[in-house]
Amino acid sequence: MRFDEFDLPAQVIEGTRTAGFTECTPIQELSLPISLSGADMVGQAQTGTGKTAAFLISVYTRLLTHERAYKGSEPAPRALIIAPTRELVVQIEKDAQVLGAHTGLNTMVVFGGMNYDKQRQELAENPDILVGTPGRLIDYFKQRIYTLKGIEILVVDEADRMFDMGFIDDIRYMLRSMPKPGERQTLLFSATFPQRVQELAYEHMHEAQSVSVTPDQVTADRVTQVLYLVANHEKFSLLAGVLGGIIGGKTMVFVNTKRTGEDIEYWLEANGIQARFISGDVPQKKRLTLLDAFKSGELPVLIATDVASRGLHIDAVSHVINYDVPQDPEDYVHRIGRTARAGAKGDAITFGCETYSEYLIGVEKFIGNKIPIEAPEDELFVEVKQPHRRRVRKDGPGGRPGGRGGESSGRGGQRRDGRSGGGRSEGGRSRGGGAPRPEGDAAKSPVQAAGGPNPPAEGEKKRRRRRRRKGSGQAPATGESGARVIPTDGG
Repeated sequence: MRFDEFDLPAQVIEGTRTAGFTECTPIQELSLPISLSGADMVGQAQTGTGKTAAFLISVYTRLLTHERAYKGSEPAPRALIIAPTRELVVQIEKDAQVLGAHTGLNTMVVFGGMNYDKQRQELAENPDILVGTPGRLIDYFKQRIYTLKGIEILVVDEADRMFDMGFIDDIRYMLRSMPKPGERQTLLFSATFPQRVQELAYEHMHEAQSVSVTPDQVTADRVTQVLYLVANHEKFSLLAGVLGGIIGGKTMVFVNTKRTGEDIEYWLEANGIQARFISGDVPQKKRLTLLDAFKSGELPVLIATDVASRGLHIDAVSHVINYDVPQDPEDYVHRIGRTARAGAKGDAITFGCETYSEYLIGVEKFIGNKIPIEAPEDELFVEVKQPHRRRVRKDGPGGRPGGRGGESSGRGGQRRDGRSGGGRSEGGRSRGGGAPRPEGDAAKSPVQAAGGPNPPAEGEKKRRRRRRRKGSGQAPATGESGARVIPTDGG
């Protein structure tokens, strides 16, 4: 169907034209007749199929065709859109700026990491549509900066992620503070629809209707998936080889831990591959800057934890690399959903290593099929360059490369057991040595790993302490210049 076939306000039709939307995607074609009728709805579809546009069109239509119901004096948004992550909130805001440009409705976003007082002041100006993350929304609500009594339409996006991130109690608290089901319209969208999400829908929605697109196939059908079984010490060598063979497009590399992401960023830079790492600990302004650089193509490789795998719409992501197999099977779906969006094609490469390969069983059971296994060609295992110096962590030494001490990559590295490292060698070529990996030795300090002196033995430490105590009875002598004077035997 075409958007102009629906009974939409002229302002909304103009917004779809501005956005370049003419024909509906399957989830939009199925969901809009229900949501535009005012009924509650649960929508399930693969990521990147247009869920955001579907609920934004419904929100704008509802507010433009209905009078404001709440007549109180305090700030009371008419529509509330809740999303689990800051990146998703920012993406929804950008889509809303285009689709709602001609509606005259005021949209505001609130999320952590940005100016607290500024958001609070803007919220007090009574926006029509409020978009935010649960934590910051509840924070302002408990301070009575705004009220939820005027909510006419509620959208919960990525509901399954709310459970994963521990937000579900906050969501239920907000739902109890709104007009009861039947008096407000509720739209719930998600890529997956487990039993706990169904229970939430039946508990807080009124005779909700369900729509689902391609429920038998969890992953996008345009994604070419492949699994490389690789040893831990070969992972970075393989990653560097795969990235070196990708020309054009954008690549996202997903890891399970922040430390692994930091290591990969450090080692890729040392090997001439431009890449940056984002996680939940990166300041929000920096995260937005990195995402903008990645979207524009200025940054070719983005390394991320699962905080970036949900809800981001980034055009032309050609490859997704799972450096670590995700521990949660649903995260695999959302990771590879960053590519092959809006009808495009993409590649998803997963490294099945010694540490995380056990989670492949759960992933394959969840997606309903086996990931094709291929043996990586020898040319993909490149000889990697070890950074010229180690990065020292502020919170103490560790045992992994890239600033943690321990094994090093390449031929000249020094292993924990004292032997020269460098991984296994074929034809005189090193396969990565001690490339970044989740587990570590924690046996050497960064100074030792860089080839520095060994720490003093315990007996030597005690002797030094005794000498200090023995000589502490009198102050050291000083000369005229104030420098310390070492006494002679006769002194």
